[in-house]
Formats: sequence, C-alpha cells, structure tokens
Amino acid sequence: MTDRQAFQPVTDEMALCRDVMVTMRDGVRLATDIYRPAREGRALDRPAPVIIERTPYGKAMTSRAELEVGMSEPMERATVAEHFVRHGYVVVYQDCRGRYSSEGNFVKYLSEGPDGYDTLAWIAAQPWCNGRIGTMGLSYAAHTQMAAACLAPPALATMILDSGGFSNAFTCGIRQGGAFELKQATWAYREARERAIAAGDELARKAIEAENLHRWFSKMPWSEGRSPLRWAPEYEAYLLEQWRHESFDAFWQQVGIHAAGFYDAILNIPIALISSWFDVYVPTTFENLAGLARNGKRPLALVMGAGLHGDRNLTFAGDVDFGPNAPLGGNVSASWLEFRRRWFDRWLKGGPGDDLDNEPIRLFVMGGGTGTKNAEGRLDHGGRWIRAQEWPLPDVEELSYYLHREGRLSKSLPAPDDPPLSYDFDPADPVPTIGGALTSGQPIFAGGGFDQREDERFFGCRNFGLPLSARLDVLSFETEPLVNDLTVLGKVAVELWAATDAPDTDFTAKLIDVHPPSADYPTGFALNLTDGIFRCRFRHSFERAELVRPGEIMRLRIELFATANLFRAGHRLRLDISSSNFPKFDVNPNTGEPAGFGRSRQAARNTVFLDEMRPSRLIMDKIDTN
Repeated sequence: MTDRQAFQPVTDEMALCRDVMVTMRDGVRLATDIYRPAREGRALDRPAPVIIERTPYGKAMTSRAELEVGMSEPMERATVAEHFVRHGYVVVYQDCRGRYSSEGNFVKYLSEGPDGYDTLAWIAAQPWCNGRIGTMGLSYAAHTQMAAACLAPPALATMILDSGGFSNAFTCGIRQGGAFELKQATWAYREARERAIAAGDELARKAIEAENLHRWFSKMPWSEGRSPLRWAPEYEAYLLEQWRHESFDAFWQQVGIHAAGFYDAILNIPIALISSWFDVYVPTTFENLAGLARNGKRPLALVMGAGLHGDRNLTFAGDVDFGPNAPLGGNVSASWLEFRRRWFDRWLKGGPGDDLDNEPIRLFVMGGGTGTKNAEGRLDHGGRWIRAQEWPLPDVEELSYYLHREGRLSKSLPAPDDPPLSYDFDPADPVPTIGGALTSGQPIFAGGGFDQREDERFFGCRNFGLPLSARLDVLSFETEPLVNDLTVLGKVAVELWAATDAPDTDFTAKLIDVHPPSADYPTGFALNLTDGIFRCRFRHSFERAELVRPGEIMRLRIELFATANLFRAGHRLRLDISSSNFPKFDVNPNTGEPAGFGRSRQAARNTVFLDEMRPSRLIMDKIDTN
C-alpha cells in the first residue's frame, strides 16, 4: 500500500497516501497519512529525511498552531506538508491510538511512548525514509514526541517540542502544587464529543452536548456515572484516575508523563523547546531544558514568547497587547514555517549553522508599552526580544519583597511583633480565575492577561466591577510606585509562613503588575503575570500526604511560573494571597478527604504570619536588561 502507485497526486510536486494502517506491538493499527516529494504527481523513489507529527486532534484536521503573521485562519495540514515536501522531506501525520481513524482505546498520554517508538521504527524501515526522522507538533503533539524520545528510537534525529513534552505532569500539566488542573476536565469533555462525532455515534454526541458543563463545574468532584463524561466511559475513567492519584507515586513516573526520569536515556539529539509566558507548560519547558542540558552533549535552543499556548504569532493574550514585536514570525524568524524548516535543514540534512548556534536562547520581555488602550481595546503593555547563551541568565540577582500587615510589599523585614492576618476560606465561594497561563478551558475559562476585576466573562464571578482584592479571602500586598524600572526575568516563588484550623487547605499566590491610573484606565490596570498554588497536605513531601496538626505553623513554598516582565517606574508590584483559584484548579474542601472523592466541605480559618521570625516573602529573579 505504500509503494509509488499507492500515492495519489496532490500537486505536481507532492503525492499523498492516506490512512496507511501502521501496526503497533499489540496489534492495534494507527491511521497514518504520508506526503512524499513527487514529479508530475508521481512519488519519487529516492529516500529522504522524514518529519512526523502524531496528534489526537485529527491528522487531516487543521491545527491551530499553523497560523502565521497576517493570517486570519491557520493553514491546512496539506499546506504545511507541501512546504516541507518542496524542501525535500517526507511528511507524516498520524492519529493517536483511539482517536479519529486509528484503532484502540484512548487513555490520555500513556500509550504515546510505545506507539511513537513503533511508528518511528516502521517509518525507518520504509524505502522512502533515509533513516533520519525529525518530530514536531504543538501541545499533545509535543507530549507524543517526548514520550517516544524517552524510549530512544534509533532513527530519531531531532525534535521541536512546541509547548509541551511533560517533564513531570504531577507538577505541571495535570497537577500543580498538589492541586488538580481542571483544564483536564474541559479537555476530556470537548474531546469526548469530538470522538463521538468522528465515530459517527450520534446518540453519544447528543448526550454529551445535552450536559450543562457550567453547572457540572459547580458539582465537583465528579465520580463514575456522575459526570458529564458518563456517555464516554473511557474518557471519564482516565480523568478520574488522574484526579484521584494525588500523591507522587509510580503512576506519575510512567513514560509519557515523566520525562524527568528518562533524560539520560534520550538520545543526544538537537532539540528546540518553544513556549510562552502565558503557556501552561512554562515549568515543563525550563525543566526539560535543564534536564536535557545536564550531560552537555545535546544542541538545545529555547524560544519563550509572550502569548498564550501556541499563539506564537499573535500580539495579544486576553485583554493585553504586547505590540508588533511580539510574534515569532518577523522577529525570531521569517515565519514559524521557516523556523522549523531551517532547524530541520540544520539537523536532518547537515545544513548551515545560524545565530541559534551562538545564542540559542530567545526570550520576550513583556512590558514597556504606553499603558494606553489600543484600537482593539486592549492594554498596550509592550515588550521586546532579548538573546542569551544560557538559562538561567548568568547575571540575575535574587530579589525579596516582604509581606506587611497593612498591605505593603517592601524590601524591609517586618517588625518582630507584627501580628498575622487571618481570613475565612469557604470552598463554596472560591476565588474566581481571571486569566493566567491557561489553555483547553473553553467553554468554562480562558487564559491571558486581564485586569484582576470581576467580570461577567469569567466563571464564578458575582460582584461585577469589584477588584478581586475587595474579597475578604484575598490578601493583597503592594509596593509603593517604583522609582526606577525593574525587570523580573526568571523564577518567581513565595515563601509563606501559614496556619489553618482545618485538616488541609490550599494557599495560592499571584504576581500582578499594577499599571497606574490613566485616562483609559481611571482605576489602573492590575495585570496578572503568573500564579501558583500549594496543597498543605504535601508540605513535607509530594510522595505522602500528611494532614495538618492542630496549631501547626507551616513554612510553605509556592512555586509560581517563571516570567519576564519590565515593571516601569510608576507601576506597583502586587502579590495576592488566597486559598483558591477556580476553575483553574480544583477546590480544596478543607476536610482532608482524598482528592476526587469527598462530597463534604468546610470553611477554614487560614492565617499568614508577617513577623520578623516568620517573614513571608515574594522571591524573584531580577536583571538589568538595559
């Protein structure tokens, strides 16, 4: 089926063989489309390097990642394939197990290692492959790349990991700080519906569509048969398994979700890592960079843009615009297609080197804009690209701001006798999520930068127009207006001395750039930059949950995503501390019951200490980028 006659002409220069069923080690067959160079519509016999993308989103469906600057709609996969085929590559797209035209049952993430390995082995044995294979793809298609790489397929020669490739899904991607990321629930609902459509199961599609997902989000945690996924049992099963595995055990160390356990097994191949500051995989990207670099043998490159997950060629994220310098296309490379083509030419064909060889790090530093409202109604926050040879940048300095009772954020230590602040956290009234590093949340939530003010656009908001800082369960701490510009570039964390009267609770932290009042924004604009969460039962170890003892004072570290932002003179830094961020994360019921099981909940009196002996503080990397 894969000889020259089986390939049908798409253009004079490209032929396609669609739905080749490639057999995996367990007999399951995966549907695969193969695009080959052709002359007058006939596939050429000569072997060539191969580029593959393995996706759960439909190998014949358009990928949202294929949007270049100036385009209103992304390119079709055939158009992308044609670009690479014209430059001498064979391009392969494959449906993941249990998705679209492929056989088998879908269990999210956990089949991608063996299936990827077997697919690459099959490709390498074909007469049209010269034995060198490169991989590409966004998000889940990055996870599929890294999963296969962990098993070291011999023909794998290079990867472009685009916004994914789990370093450790327990700490980023499925869970964070012990909490469960509810994008997994919205993704499962949406993709279960797509699966029903692809399978022609009209009854299942109608049943899934009849469920009111907004109302189901107020009835969490879900359980077997008590969820909007009851019409798609395999999706419900894997989701509940992820939700309920709350400790870092063997489940989280499997191929496909824990590359950190396999870095030394991955071949010493060149790898490009792509992400952005409002992407959900910021820690994944930097952890992969560090883990893959530790043997000093792999050529690596990193590109960190400004925007949302995969939106590398847009100028905005949410209500905030970063200006014409923000897209990858026209700034880092002529286009996203050309970035990848040059990378593959370099490492699959032995092509010429480029400036990535000497300065392999590209970072977009947000901030520096006018602070006015642009023609599209977004805040002009601005930004610019910088280059570096290594990460972390060698000249960063650690900067600490301490939390003070009166709401100040200051470099000075608090007084010895400063009293703590307490608030009541009611799981029935969680703090609503307003933007952030989010994806796959529709129709419940969306990511990006927003004024931290309640709005009818955001799930769970009730007090429209009021800032989140008006809530009694949100502790806000602000600096005085900055006298000089400050660039934060790197890690962000909060060291919190805290207590609770509940057996368990969460603490959250959010870093905000407060633009001063202006004609366009008379009350200012509180721009969220990064946030984090920590579940107290894991204060000693993620391997073992331990409930909080009565009267226990805890020293917690909340890891926020790294960021890069220029705080202009006149702006303020703000840190919000609370105990929920819903629906980004599941809400802690404060009862100590295992994750995903409890149906009861209780209010918790949570306390943050602010004295000299227990100085809660914000910790950041700063740098001089002038």
